[in-house]
Amino acid sequence: MADMDAFRDELARWAAGGAGDTAAELAADLRLRTAVLLEGPSDLAAVEALAAREGRDLTAEGVAVVSMGGAMSVGRYAGLLGPPGLGLRLTGLCDAREEPFYDRGWQRAGALPDFYVCVADLEDEMIRALGPERVEEVIRSEDELRPWQTFLAQPAQHGRSRQQQLRRFLSTRKGRKIRYGSLLVEALGTGRPPAPLADLLAGL
Repeated sequence: MADMDAFRDELARWAAGGAGDTAAELAADLRLRTAVLLEGPSDLAAVEALAAREGRDLTAEGVAVVSMGGAMSVGRYAGLLGPPGLGLRLTGLCDAREEPFYDRGWQRAGALPDFYVCVADLEDEMIRALGPERVEEVIRSEDELRPWQTFLAQPAQHGRSRQQQLRRFLSTRKGRKIRYGSLLVEALGTGRPPAPLADLLAGL
């Protein structure tokens, strides 16, 4: 039985200049029809958490959710996964400042633009959807109240809005942004996710 993690590993090797035969075989075994191109692992965690919340098995649906390690890799991944490569339908999620990279990536792959844009980034969207107070509750539930208070005491944070502070805090420790990618989705409960994330999943 083909495994999505194995496909992602082979895809990363292919994108780094290796051979693509194994990735192509795994894609066929998985019956992939769509590739979701994401900038990084925190976005992937959020998309997978929302899919799980809605009871969806994206792998069974033939959807590969891919973390590219940065928006500047989108041209390479779009070429490998889209019409010039495996022939999958391309969609994705990006930050507003990275939208030009996605536009060029889709154009180079000969695919129609089909991706969703966050105003700043997905963390910013999640903070606005939940509200700062709810995000701080999640921080407390993760036993990170003391690091959060220490962070707030830094001179660089004085004068910033709570939303800006929270967004920055999530990026200050390795792995934190990835962990909170799923935690913030779970904190939504039955609430509506941010529009870019909800629209992405609805379109799959």
